Amino acid sequence: MVDLTFIFVGAVFVLAGIVKGVIGLGLPTISMGLMAVVMPPVEAAAILILPSLATNAWQMLAGPSLAPISRRLWPMLVGGCIGTWAGIGMMTEAGARVGTALLGAALALYGLFGLSVLRLSLRPRSECLVGALAGAVTGVITAGTGVFVIPAVPYLQAIGLEKDELVQAMGLSFTLSTLALAVNVGLAGALTWSLAAPTAWALVTASLGMWIGQSVRSRLSPVAFRRWFFLGLLVLGIYLFARSLM
Repeated sequence: MVDLTFIFVGAVFVLAGIVKGVIGLGLPTISMGLMAVVMPPVEAAAILILPSLATNAWQMLAGPSLAPISRRLWPMLVGGCIGTWAGIGMMTEAGARVGTALLGAALALYGLFGLSVLRLSLRPRSECLVGALAGAVTGVITAGTGVFVIPAVPYLQAIGLEKDELVQAMGLSFTLSTLALAVNVGLAGALTWSLAAPTAWALVTASLGMWIGQSVRSRLSPVAFRRWFFLGLLVLGIYLFARSLM
């Protein structure tokens, strides 16, 4: 007998991997949002950990700027870990739905902002403090939703990162966020051997999807990439907000 949940998980991670390959993010947003339809959020987060870690590490290492990016982003990375661990237990609380709605609205608004002619910018001397704050807020949101995008991604764009450098920086940030989230999920008792098979399947299908998505991104101009990036944020935000109301 065919396991329909297994097929569903595979389809979700292929789709999420393609989106991540194209715009550099979206794997947790799509996979958490869709898998929460058929399983508890903490269980969905447990399945997400390995494919998220693998695809983010792949994204982090696929570029020449890891060392300078790490030196520049360390306040945000440290803040992200602290914020995530401070929010242990949030994913199982009743307020998680409200958090998801707010995250969806923030993503959609930032997507609309990015599609306009306006641009965020941050002076270099402000990066340390603002980066730490952005990381901490992102960490708390990660603890509650499993999604590590807002406000980390707007911050990365505000400091002037573009296309491939931006994608590599997001890979670094998301890798650390995934490891921090794994601690929360482990303490919640959700990392069990019963999830080994769906986790391995999610890893394979997410990797396939990401490979397809990266092939598409390599053919995009910087202008086209920016347009698809913000359009992706807008769609993901609307999706998250709508799902929180169901």
